[in-house]
Amino acid sequence: MVKKSIWSISASAGKRDPLSGNISTDTVIIGGGMAGVLTAHFLEQAGVECVILEENRIGSGQTKNTTAKVTAQHGLIYDRLLQSVGKEKARQYAAANQEAIHRYRILAEKYQMDCQWGDCPAYLYTSVDSKRLRQEYEAAKRLGIPGELTEKTELPFPVKLALKFENQGRFHPLKFLYSIAGDLKIYENTKVKHVEGHTVTSDLGQVTAKNIVFACHYPFQNVPGYYFMRMHQERSYVVSVKQTCSFNGMYYGIDEDALSFRSAGEEILIGGGGHRTGKKTAGNSYDYLAHMAEKYWPGCKETARWSAQDCMTLDNIPYIGLFSRSCPDWYVATGFGKWGMTSSMVSAMILTDLILKRECPYADVFSPQRYNIQASAANFIKDSGHAAAGLLKRAAGIPKEKLEEIRPGEGAVIEHDGQKYGVYKSETGKKYAVSVKCPHLGCQLEWNAQEKSWDCPCHGSRFDYQGRKLDEPAQEDTECYIWEED
Repeated sequence: MVKKSIWSISASAGKRDPLSGNISTDTVIIGGGMAGVLTAHFLEQAGVECVILEENRIGSGQTKNTTAKVTAQHGLIYDRLLQSVGKEKARQYAAANQEAIHRYRILAEKYQMDCQWGDCPAYLYTSVDSKRLRQEYEAAKRLGIPGELTEKTELPFPVKLALKFENQGRFHPLKFLYSIAGDLKIYENTKVKHVEGHTVTSDLGQVTAKNIVFACHYPFQNVPGYYFMRMHQERSYVVSVKQTCSFNGMYYGIDEDALSFRSAGEEILIGGGGHRTGKKTAGNSYDYLAHMAEKYWPGCKETARWSAQDCMTLDNIPYIGLFSRSCPDWYVATGFGKWGMTSSMVSAMILTDLILKRECPYADVFSPQRYNIQASAANFIKDSGHAAAGLLKRAAGIPKEKLEEIRPGEGAVIEHDGQKYGVYKSETGKKYAVSVKCPHLGCQLEWNAQEKSWDCPCHGSRFDYQGRKLDEPAQEDTECYIWEED
């Protein structure tokens, strides 16, 4: 089955032209996902001229792979926030996410979008230990979030306890995005390569702007900011099935290996099986989710399977605000964790206020400046150069017997003459070798059998088996050599 989200299958948009030459604008936004498009929309509404630069197509990154839950219920977050950042900042976090839900609802109604917006409750559930849910309930109550503890759910299995938040939301993210993008000035298939001062350099021209916003999921610019030292990335998996039932609510399990559920029309989306990017896992997450679906709804029909990549910050709070103190006109939105849709709206709210020099009631808790990097941090950055330079010449010398150890449809790291190669053998016998040195900062890539990709366990860059970049922060492909079967 093709790994493609139900959103991608059921929505499309007209193509936008790429950048052609050099231009200037008030604000340039790097990234045409939900965070970038919403930020541009709000700024344009306030009279600020914006340009969006998107490497591929708008919504083609993480926005198309979300489960599209719009909720202030982000796992066991509020009890932890009260302990780590205090009541005032925890209240900011809660209020920002509650307003984000409201903003989505208003936009969907204002523009009469066919985005399948629906108000619904969100549940955290446990089948093991109710103590943590009771603590989360008390924390939410202290922060003004109405919640309800219940043992009744729509799930096809009993739970020990669930925490219910009313008036959350769900929608079709791409239909919403395409609608809100409207007449925004967006250049697609325009790859940003470097940012310096007030100039953004792409492969097709430069954009000079007063303000620069990094809304590209993972900031690719290592210095300043040092975001590569402050985040890791995680993979998560989704399977959609029909011939099941329909859930009014959205569900997120807090137990180890628990699943998430939501309805989308006639389908149920089942999420789980996540892991740190680049970490080897036992078994196949897609097969596990499909097995659980069959267990709960015998005879159900799988309709799609796909995966997402999430940036995880050190304290589980997104970085939204000033990119670095040394760059007062650069802004960033990253580190959304598993809650990209709500956090995208929060980002647009905060960044719009900051760029317009308005007071923002939520800025402090999300400020990227809450983590200070010493000047000596630059010593951690090493110029990896072109990690795969000369690969084509060297790879051909790998002994045939080592290649024969790899079975069709599998990949493995092979070491030969002091060099390491990632080799994948297709079902037809073609062999593809790439360097396992990530072109970002040189970490060793690991084989992801579920996605047939080479993933970086350090910072989350990913490449397909032919060395083509799938996920940032890496900006370049890695070279590939192909053997034909004799």
